[in-house]
Amino acid sequence: MTAPYSLSTDEARRIALRAQGLLGAPDRRAGVRGVLRQLGAVQLDTISVLARSHELVPYARLGAVGREAVEAAYWSDTHSFEYWSHAACILPIEEWPLFAFRRRAMRAKGHRWHRLADREGACASVRERLRAEGPLTTTELGGGKKGGEWFDWSETKIAVEWLLDIGEVVCTERRGWKRVYDLTERVVPESLLRGELTDQECVRRLVGQAGAAMGVATAADLADYHRLTRDQVREALPDTELIRVDVAGWPQPAWADPGALASSPRGRHRTTLLSPFDSLIWDRPRTLRLFDFTHRLEAYVPRQRRVHGYFAMPLLAGGRLMGRVDPAREGGTLVARQLSLRGRQAVEPMAKALAEAASWAGCTEVRLERMEPAELRAPLTAEITHASKAHAV
Repeated sequence: MTAPYSLSTDEARRIALRAQGLLGAPDRRAGVRGVLRQLGAVQLDTISVLARSHELVPYARLGAVGREAVEAAYWSDTHSFEYWSHAACILPIEEWPLFAFRRRAMRAKGHRWHRLADREGACASVRERLRAEGPLTTTELGGGKKGGEWFDWSETKIAVEWLLDIGEVVCTERRGWKRVYDLTERVVPESLLRGELTDQECVRRLVGQAGAAMGVATAADLADYHRLTRDQVREALPDTELIRVDVAGWPQPAWADPGALASSPRGRHRTTLLSPFDSLIWDRPRTLRLFDFTHRLEAYVPRQRRVHGYFAMPLLAGGRLMGRVDPAREGGTLVARQLSLRGRQAVEPMAKALAEAASWAGCTEVRLERMEPAELRAPLTAEITHASKAHAV
């Protein structure tokens, strides 16, 4: 059946970029919190190269936001919480009711990875400590490990993570990358705790939120955003406001946010390096479909099998992915350990992105190591020098 709207691949790409906050003037008044609300989820990860991924996401959209300001925007005034969405993600506090279906599913399953002989006793102990002492890390609760590998959790760690899974405690912030836990009734506004949504309503709203955050998406795209099943998405779609569309070159039908179809997506394209965990590109099939660009995080791939490097960050410029760089820091130098460009037209944007990233990360120099194609090394070096001087002014 023909959809009422047909989009070219360029139109779909621009719609996606605008929905993700990477096309048009950034809303600096809304700042980091505005980015979080627009995306609906910002993925967390332990890797820190230039910065951690949840810091790189607002940087890509807003520019040089101070790292302390990013953390304060996420965590102060109970603006957000951490829970399981696409992965472990920072989520706007307004989305607390939408994950009731997942909390119920966790409770019904009875465990995540670990089981406890006396779970109720361990959970009661955690509740009492939090009630008496306020927000605490696992270390403050008594320690997270029993002495073995990373997954050899203590009873306290298993208990508090279980309480997090089922919604009795909330992660209120990350402190030194450790979760800080508190009782839900002290953290989540009372208005958001009144009356839980049904599973169907939770999924319906999450599908709608994902559709707005992506602009235009297939059912598989919508499912991947918050890790729903495709059956859940198919059942929910008729009850959302998303509009069925055809996108040239896409083998599967798509759905678009009505606001994305209401006006032509125009404005200035952001030139920036993207975290591999950025929601614009975290879904590999969608990234290939939108940008004709194969993206893969290789941090967990054995070194000898890596193609583009440990933490390769794609270059976004002119609304396209034009290359990638695997960065590192050595003192005050940003090191491009491995860099590749998709033609001469990518030289100036890459130089600009590297110079801006170096300045934001507190580096005063940029050094190139491995590069493809090799013949673009000299013009890129010259452009980096020029761009770095502009940032130094």
